[in-house]
Amino acid sequence: MKITKDTAVTISFKVADANGALIEETREPVAYLHGGYGNTLPKLEEALEGQEAGYQTALTLSPEDAFGQYDPALETTMPKAEFPPGVKVGGQIERLGPDGTPRVYSVVKIKGPVVLLSGNHPLAGKTLRFTLKVLAVRAASAEEVAHRHVHGEHGHHH
Repeated sequence: MKITKDTAVTISFKVADANGALIEETREPVAYLHGGYGNTLPKLEEALEGQEAGYQTALTLSPEDAFGQYDPALETTMPKAEFPPGVKVGGQIERLGPDGTPRVYSVVKIKGPVVLLSGNHPLAGKTLRFTLKVLAVRAASAEEVAHRHVHGEHGHHH
């Protein structure tokens, strides 16, 4: 079966930086609903469109095609006294962003009475190399399409 809109696609992948240093590698296969549902990066979907199980590819994505450019406007600080207990550097908290909507911030540094936060994706500003292998392709169920994600093994569990 070919990968088209409303197919459940199971893949394995590796992500490396521009120098080839491994950032992430799947331990278990991952399934996503293909067809513009926001379950994976658009350029990855584009590369897999029309392919079948067994297909392998390597792609290099610019920051614009991956997680965007790093935006210094999404850096902020907060007083350590207002900081939730138990959260450490590398942890995340939710706060209102510059536009007033809730946003997840990563804790970058705790220095004295100040906590430095970043609302950027951890991979923002990076050129990334993806190595993908399609393990399986099947028609998505009506429920999966309605929920906009794959259910069951390697997908979302309710």
